[in-house]
Amino acid sequence: MRHYGTLEAMGREFARSPYFAIGTFDGLHRGHRAVLAALLRAARRDAAPAMVLTFAPHPMAVLRPQGGPLALTTGAQRVRLLGAMGLDGLVELAFDRELAAVPAVDFVREYLCRRAGARRAFVGADFTFGAGAGGNADALAALGRKACGLETTVVPLVRADGAPVSSTRIRLALREGRPGLAARLLGRPYALEGPVVPGEQRGATLGFPTANVAIPEGVAVPAPGVYATRTALVARPAERTEQPEAWRDGVANLGVRPTFAGAGGLRLEVHLLDFTGDLYGAVVEVQFIRRLRGERRFADVAALRAQIVRDVARARAVLRAAPAVAEDSEEDAR
Repeated sequence: MRHYGTLEAMGREFARSPYFAIGTFDGLHRGHRAVLAALLRAARRDAAPAMVLTFAPHPMAVLRPQGGPLALTTGAQRVRLLGAMGLDGLVELAFDRELAAVPAVDFVREYLCRRAGARRAFVGADFTFGAGAGGNADALAALGRKACGLETTVVPLVRADGAPVSSTRIRLALREGRPGLAARLLGRPYALEGPVVPGEQRGATLGFPTANVAIPEGVAVPAPGVYATRTALVARPAERTEQPEAWRDGVANLGVRPTFAGAGGLRLEVHLLDFTGDLYGAVVEVQFIRRLRGERRFADVAALRAQIVRDVARARAVLRAAPAVAEDSEEDAR
């Protein structure tokens, strides 16, 4: 998948006018994937380039920097997920106040028609665009047809449990400690990605060494607690050869470690089952499969260690039975 920062950089690299899916695609959930699947089907049928037009950072991070929603993917995760779908190209427009002020009609004429040379556009039924979100999917269809004969396909919303799949529902499921529900809405387990950084070695002294994963800023974090997890290596330092198998089972503590007086703030500490390699400096992705329990303070280190033994045993049992995409379960501990 080719990656561009501007429509001008894309230029005329493609022999035929491209088809574009347009949106923020935060999380790449099942609703987003329905739009992208419609794009790919039509582009392959018509031998047209299948492109995605999106924005970075998330528009709400610019429009509401203090109160906007937390992202469900980092920029790198989103690019990797899109690349795995077989798309021909991705254009990530830099979203700023200037772009936010462009009226809907000008966005269609200038960006989609003149700069992109788009032939077809694919959006979800809840799509909005232009200054003040003044345009919607129907407006895109009408404006595009008038401006340059742009054909627009509006993809119906995907529904689950009687309501549309949305990033808002996924964030709520995460806040409630329900990774199984989040996974059903996403179409895959929710994951945090970050580098493994030095910690305080407390896990090793307890007999359960952990990888201390730096939590990216501005990204949604599940409710504090202990989770059954699967972890994969995204990147490792060139000088290191040890690495876990793809999607190594594990158990993670996400929280402030109240037994140790909450030292260091919120942390994600992952114990990889049956793994002894050195991961410092590596970048890993941690999937949250099921919440085993909430975080709590223990009377002493011995009591904490005894609970970790039980957590590891339960995590092994959960992960042996867990499908690739977890079902929502009342066993997600509150």
